[in-house]
Amino acid sequence: MANGSAAVASAKVLAILGVVAAVLCAPAAAGLPRVAHESAKDDGKLSLLVVGDWGRKGTYNQSRVAEQMGRVGEKLDIDFVISTGDNFYETGLTGVDDQAFELSFTNIYTAESLQKPWYLVLGNHDYKGDVLAQLSPVLRKIDNRFICMRSFIVDAEIVDFFFVDTTPFQLKYWTHPKGDHYDWREVAPRGKYISNLLKELDVAMKKSTAKWKIAVGHHTMRSVSDHGDTTELVQLLLPVLKDNGIDFYINGHDHCLEHISSRDSPIQYFTSGGGSKAWRGVFQPNKDKLQFFYDGQGFMSVQLDQDQADFVFYDVDGHILYQYSQKSLKKTHHPSYVTDE
Repeated sequence: MANGSAAVASAKVLAILGVVAAVLCAPAAAGLPRVAHESAKDDGKLSLLVVGDWGRKGTYNQSRVAEQMGRVGEKLDIDFVISTGDNFYETGLTGVDDQAFELSFTNIYTAESLQKPWYLVLGNHDYKGDVLAQLSPVLRKIDNRFICMRSFIVDAEIVDFFFVDTTPFQLKYWTHPKGDHYDWREVAPRGKYISNLLKELDVAMKKSTAKWKIAVGHHTMRSVSDHGDTTELVQLLLPVLKDNGIDFYINGHDHCLEHISSRDSPIQYFTSGGGSKAWRGVFQPNKDKLQFFYDGQGFMSVQLDQDQADFVFYDVDGHILYQYSQKSLKKTHHPSYVTDE
């Protein structure tokens, strides 16, 4: 029995190392880096967890959320985990040897089911530290699950995930940092960076033949919580998502759980930013249709196959708070959406 367990563990490690090798070999200059994630499942179903705004060395219920993620991850036999950013509070990492990496990540997400690849985007708090350290392959040598890049694509066969570096979009971080330092190395000047990124995303999304297309960023596109809608993303990024038939936009930033349906497109917006500190006590309605809002801690699971996508929100005790399912239809026959109420 022990030998069998060891073999399974070895297989998982090799699978992660294979993904890491694909990342390291991905071309950096020819468009967005692309990671091929092949599922070993025979049923063609993909299962994953989504958590954001978590890195607090286990405090503010981070450890409790992690424990429930482990249980749900085992039940769903997840393929990987997505982090929607703000991976290390309050000011990112100080370097590749910062103990916060292990204290907030390796030592917290210890469940066997979470020993899968973690695909992470940067949040605004990550940008307050040494961004290049968080992007460094050195961290993968410490914990080979950790796969963090600015913007990249995860090709998971039936779905393409487009990870977007959203922090540079927010103008106030550049013009009114309020005493905070943002690490803009390899990003400045802002205009050129954003223009190039939008072009690369547009090209990649147009080339995608995946059944599902999902965009992942840190900042909210639509939100009724503390941060609300992100104007720059609505103006600059959202048109690209609409033009290319993106099905879902997943984010963190607001420390809550949300599902909002667009009134002028088929896009569904999901916020999963309840990985640790939450309970902001803010509610500000926007123009789109609010399907679900929970001002507290928790995480989300996503299961997809050729025919359907299932989203489930869980609280800090592992209780199911909300479920949403969407059938897969041709791009020219999107699900109906609310235009008036």
